[in-house]
Order: sequence, then structure tokens, then C-alpha cells
Amino acid sequence: MQQQLIPAQIGNWIAGQERGAVSGEFFSKIDPANGKILCRVARSRVEDIEEAVRVSKAAQPAWAEVPPVRRGQILLDIAMAVRNRRQEMAGIVAAETGKSLQDALGETDAAVSAGVFMAGEGQRLYGRSTTSGVANKHAITVREPMGVAGLIVAANTPIANVAWKVFPALICGNAAILKASEDAPVTAWLFAKIAHECGLSGGVLNVVNGFGMEAGDPLVTNNAVNVISFTGSTAVGRVIATKAGQRLAKVSLELGGKNPLVVCDDADLDNAVKWVLLSAFSNAGQRCASASRIIIFEAVYDQVRAMLVAATNQLRVGPGDDDDFGPVINEKQLVQMLAAIERARASGATILTGGGGLTERELGNGFYLAPTLIEGANIDDEISRTELFGPIACLYRVNDLREALLLANDSPYGLTACIHTRSLNRAMQFAKQVESGVAVVNAGTFGSEPHMPFGGVKQSGNGSREPGTEALDIYSNLKVVYINVDPEHF
Repeated sequence: MQQQLIPAQIGNWIAGQERGAVSGEFFSKIDPANGKILCRVARSRVEDIEEAVRVSKAAQPAWAEVPPVRRGQILLDIAMAVRNRRQEMAGIVAAETGKSLQDALGETDAAVSAGVFMAGEGQRLYGRSTTSGVANKHAITVREPMGVAGLIVAANTPIANVAWKVFPALICGNAAILKASEDAPVTAWLFAKIAHECGLSGGVLNVVNGFGMEAGDPLVTNNAVNVISFTGSTAVGRVIATKAGQRLAKVSLELGGKNPLVVCDDADLDNAVKWVLLSAFSNAGQRCASASRIIIFEAVYDQVRAMLVAATNQLRVGPGDDDDFGPVINEKQLVQMLAAIERARASGATILTGGGGLTERELGNGFYLAPTLIEGANIDDEISRTELFGPIACLYRVNDLREALLLANDSPYGLTACIHTRSLNRAMQFAKQVESGVAVVNAGTFGSEPHMPFGGVKQSGNGSREPGTEALDIYSNLKVVYINVDPEHF
């Protein structure tokens, strides 16, 4: 039923119109739940990007002249239209990603919340007034648009990712070019269609489809694109930072994570196990904030391990609402994860449960990986240090909080972290000393809200934060205005 929502052919949205790629080429979007072709998608290249940039640059000045409060009203209309069509949007998200309709509905609601919050920022696009050290001189700051924003999103939570970037870019008065994920092009297509139907001026939001080097790279290197916002892998983030940096473009990078979840000997173990499973395996582990390093105090290690193995073996994998999680996004990802598990096994690690693809029932043609728990991996092993973006978690023993913090921080990443403890002292010490952009007590490693900043340290990003009001700093420039008055003319 969900596949019936998807047209056989998906184009780009440029200047408020759906268009094919200049070359006339398409690529196939594969349903990860069954391996079948969902639709054909425009395969954009540099010519398509250049046209989208030209259109965006022409449309942006008029959009910037729309008062921010009015811009917010238009964005609120878009958010409400997405809410009114949440079943349709969620059906497409589910079909593209293989996740359950229930999960896709939750993700759609989160995207609406992000839109509502950012629409309200049109009434709060604050600068500030302050004092000057010079008599008869007034100092203020005002926000101005960057110009053209290039937005590159991942497929793991497609409609939420779109909302996180498009709404703040537009409320600041920019025109936006969204490079949709090749694994979730229909979600971006429908969002642009809804925005157009809500009266957003043609050219203010353009959506282009295609592969990274063919469509993403020319967007990053185009001199008329003033800001680039990217969510994805650290490896690709480095390339974007290098290329955009050569032309001194502003760049926001929200990258990978190898996130620790610590279970102390005084934790509520049932609650801890529940949250380990949610953090490690929900959305098939395809979250940058997924918990992939489970650090357990020695005093409760054997008990927690047994509880985790038993609970993991009860998880159901499949695309339905009765399932705990679905497939990984594509066959390449699945193959890479299986190879990483085998390398860990060859290095001496023990696969406690899972470790292979799933072929029973109707899963055989999809890209399903069994929820996998591993122990005995060394901290320097590949599987301990590399983000796999799948339902794989490693267990580690520590004696106390000092060792837990050392292990948690011994990572190239620093996105999210969590501790389970009944001790306020331990919780506060962990939150203070863990090297991450987000620290959580007694829940999961994820849980961002639209009014809160999200991002990481070390190789998890470049210090930028989206969403929240902090996103306004990415998509706007601050201008200082000095006003001098002449007392002789009072």
C-alpha cells in the first residue's frame, strides 16, 4: 500500500516545477525491505546544480525582503500541511527506508515540531542593542541572510533531516538547494511539492537528486552557494570541509558517532537494558547518536550481558509495526557491516548474538541484519573505533567510573553519551567529564528536541549546532550597525 504512494518517476524541483535531469538520466531507488525497485529518480549532474543555483540566487532577494514574521507564517503553513498529510508522508518514509509505519509517523511528527518551532523564530529573529564607549553613539546588531544555502541530508530519518535544515535556512531569508539522499529521494520530493502548494515562491526551495560526486560535489564547490550544511559520515564531511574551505564558505557539519552508554553497578538494570536496546538497535542502529559501545561495571557485567543477550534474542526484525526495527538502507551497507563483524571475529572478539544477515520469512530479499552484540573487542580494534551505522554494539568491562570515563573518551568521536546510575554524584561527574556534545542520564544516547542544539566534538562535527535557535547562527550573518547622533540637532 505504501508503494502505491510513490510515482514511478521522480524528478528535481527547480523554480517551483518538477523537472528531469538535463542529461535525461535516471537511477533506481531500491526498497531495502524487499530489494525491488521503488521508482526511477533523476540523476543530476553539474548542469542541474548550476541551474538550481542560478534560480536560487535570482529568487533569494525577494524572499529576504519578506518580513521574518511573514516568512514564519508561510513556514508554519508548510509544517501544518505536512501534519495534515502525515499518513502520506509517513507512508513514503516507510517505503523508502523499510522502517515501520509507526516509526515513520513518529518521525513525521518530529519534523512538524521542528517546523513549528523554527516558524516561530520569525517573531524572534533577534539582534541586540548595547552601549558604546563613545558619547552619542548607538550600537546594535541585526541578522541578515547568507544568500544561497546548500543542504545535504542523510537517509536515516529522511523527513526529520529535511526539516532540520530547510526550515532554519528559509526563516533566515535564504534560498535553499536541498540535495536529497539518493536513498530517500521521494521524501524530499513530496516535501518540496507540499511547500510549493502552500505558496512558497518558486526558486526559494529547490530539490536536486543524484549521487554525491555528481550532484553533491558541484553544490559544495559552487562559488554562489554561501553556506553548506551537511549531515553524514565523517569521511565525506572532511572532503566537504576541505573543498568549501578553499573558497571560505561557511560550513556546518553534523557527522558520525561511536557513542558510549555506561551501566554502573547501582543502575536500575531493567531500565538500563531497555535503553541499551533502544539506543543500539532502534532504526536498525542507523542513528549518528546510536549507542555502539556499551560500557558495563565489572560487578554487574555478567548479569547485564545475560539480560542483554536474552532481550536481544527476543527482538523482531521486519518492516511492520509489530517489529522492533527494519532493514539497513541498502545492500552496500549490509555487506560492509557483515565484513566488519567477520573482521572483529577474526581479531578475537566473540559474537554473543546475531552477526549475520536475515533470510527467513519474507526478509530474504531485503537488507536485514540481525541485532548483534559483541564482546572481547580491544579498544583499538576497528569495530571499537569506526562508526558502522547499523544494529551492532560492543560490550566492554570496567571497574569503576574513572575507567568508564577513560574508555568513553578514548574515541575519535564525541557526539552523544549516556550513563545509567542512581548516584547524582556519578551522573554529574559523567556529564561534566565525558567528551560529547550531548550527555544523557538514565535514558538513551539520543533524544534531541527541536528547540535544543545538537552536534558533537572531535570528529563528530566542526562545532556547529542544529537545530535550536543556534541554527540561526549557521544560516545568517550578524551585521553591526553604529548610529551616531549630533546633539546640536536634538
